[in-house]
Amino acid sequence: MKALLTRSIEILKKHQAWTGAFPAAPYFPPYRYVWLRDGTFVAWALDWVGEREAAGAFYSFMSRTILKHSYKIERALKRATEGYPLDDATCLHTRYTLKGEEGQEPWGNFQLDGYGTFLWGLAHHLRAGGRGREEYIKVIAEVTRYLCGLWKIPCLDCWEERGDRLHPSTLAAIYGGLKAVLDWLPLNLKEKAQEVLIALPEVVKKEFVVDGHLVKEAYSPEVDGNLLWLAIPYGVLDLEEPVFIATVQKIEEDLRGGGVKRYRGDTFYGGGEWVLLTAWLAWYYRLRGKEEEARELLSWIEAQADEEGQLPEQVPSNLTSEEHYYYWIERWGPIARPLLWSHAMYIAARLPVLVPVCS
Repeated sequence: MKALLTRSIEILKKHQAWTGAFPAAPYFPPYRYVWLRDGTFVAWALDWVGEREAAGAFYSFMSRTILKHSYKIERALKRATEGYPLDDATCLHTRYTLKGEEGQEPWGNFQLDGYGTFLWGLAHHLRAGGRGREEYIKVIAEVTRYLCGLWKIPCLDCWEERGDRLHPSTLAAIYGGLKAVLDWLPLNLKEKAQEVLIALPEVVKKEFVVDGHLVKEAYSPEVDGNLLWLAIPYGVLDLEEPVFIATVQKIEEDLRGGGVKRYRGDTFYGGGEWVLLTAWLAWYYRLRGKEEEARELLSWIEAQADEEGQLPEQVPSNLTSEEHYYYWIERWGPIARPLLWSHAMYIAARLPVLVPVCS
């Protein structure tokens, strides 16, 4: 559906703030912030379609914002070394206002996957022809220091849950980010990053494989749609590795209806099917040459667009808990639409992104 592809690009550009930031969902009050994870995938998608200026504006904004708050890095590293938990005062936040300030209302802020994703996206932007700025080199070094010091510390996962555990999807984002920026690191930091890149895959294979497939967290039999990240795009595992193939099969068995759910126990807005994860599975199918299977998922995504071509965060079908769907409707209102990350991942799956970006 070429119309939705064109419309997705228009929507991403339309909602970019004057600062360069991308709100996660412009009309959904809880999401009127810029998350590193969501924003980076949006910028990456725009880079992929040649919108270099828009992508660069995001990376410039995000670099300034991180550097503004980088005094927290030393604080976080010291606190972690001493064995104390990190809190909002001692960690880099996971989301910021569109002006680059920290959010003031309560939120789970110690998340590392967004910072790994940011490094991954920024490296892609630079390799794709984005202008190399001094602030980019500085922020790459600062975020690398942060991740190398904290990667083994439990934190919230990408769904902002389970902050007392390690998560393979988070480790994957850290791995992808560190691997992507090696060329821009000074020797001492490059050596530290390489140490993590050697150790991290061993942790994943040792702690997060159950019955031959990956699981969402240690000591759990469950899969999560975000386990697709381990190969695409972060490259911890190869597409052809048996453990990854088995993981995809388990995701198909446990989480796929028309679209793809996050995980079986999900109750956020009832635990429906997520557009961005459906696009991720379609992306995987395309990388494996399964065009018919990819087309089926892309058609499902396209059917979820409203009259203005806007894609939601999730679709309330195949719900885990109808009671929780109405709970969240009453608390926060209708499901977020458009979710910019949904449009970004539709672009990734719709266009021939036929090699993992980290390779």
